[in-house]
Amino acid sequence: MRAHFGAKPVPSHAGNRENDVKVGIAGFGTIGKPVAAALDKGIDGLELAAICARDHDKARRNMEGVCAPVPVVGPQELADLCDVVVECVPKAAFRDIAEPALTAGRTFITVSGAGLLIHPDVVDIAKAHDAQVVLATGALLGLDAVRAAAEGEIHEVRMITRKPPFSLTGAPYLEEHAISIDNLSAPKKVFEGTAREGAAGFPANVNVAAALALAGIGPDRTSLEIWADPALERNTHRIEVEADSARFSLSIENVPSPENPGTGKITALSVITALRALTAPLKVGS
Repeated sequence: MRAHFGAKPVPSHAGNRENDVKVGIAGFGTIGKPVAAALDKGIDGLELAAICARDHDKARRNMEGVCAPVPVVGPQELADLCDVVVECVPKAAFRDIAEPALTAGRTFITVSGAGLLIHPDVVDIAKAHDAQVVLATGALLGLDAVRAAAEGEIHEVRMITRKPPFSLTGAPYLEEHAISIDNLSAPKKVFEGTAREGAAGFPANVNVAAALALAGIGPDRTSLEIWADPALERNTHRIEVEADSARFSLSIENVPSPENPGTGKITALSVITALRALTAPLKVGS
C-alpha cells in the first residue's frame, strides 16, 4: 500500500489576524526556530500561536531575536490551541506530539519519515479523527516525480546517501555493529539494506530515505546505501528510480545546519514551504 500525503485546503484569512490559522511548533531547535522566524515575519493566513518544548525556560529565552513571545506549552495543550502542529522533536518524542494533535483533528506537518515508519498507525489515527499528516519534502528532491511514478508501476528505487563522518556520529547502527568512522582517509560504506532498516539504524540521519519509501514502493523494497565520506562537507543524496513511466536519477547536496550537522539547512525551508501551501492561492507541484 502506498502512503500519500498532501495538505488539505486551509482557508486563508490574510489581513484578519483573528481568523488566521493557528500554528504550533513542537521542538524549538534546528528546524523549529527558522519556522518560527518565518511565521513571525509573516505567512499569509497563518499565525504562530504556541511552542511545545521540554525545557520551557530555554524555549522562552530562545525566542528572543527569533519571534515575538508566544506561550510554551505541553503536547496536549498544543493540540488544543492550534489548527496546525509542526513536529520538529527528536524521534523518541514523535508519538508524544503526533497522537494528541491527530486525535484533536489537526493538520500535522512533519519531516520525520522515520517516525512514520516506526509509528505507521498514526495515519489510521488521522483517518479516524478527520486529521491529516503532511510529510514535508525535507532534505530530498524529486518526491513529486516518485509519487507520480507510483501511480503506475515502479520496478526499483535505490538511494545512496553520503555524509561527512561527523554527521553520522552516534547512530545506533554504528554502535551496535562496532563500526568506527573516526579518522577516515577514504569513503567507507557503513550500511546497505532497506529503507526500513536504515530508518531504524540511523533515525537522525535518513528521514530522506523514509520519505522516499513512503512516496514510492514502500520501506521494504526501497534500497539504501549510507557512506561516511571524509572528503565531503555537505550531506549528499542520490536517488535512482526505474518505473514503467520513466527512468530518472536525482542528486542533491545539502548544506548541514550549524546547530545539527545531521540536518540540512533546506529541511526547515521545506517545512516553511509546506506551511505556505496551506493557504496559498497557487500551489506548484503535486
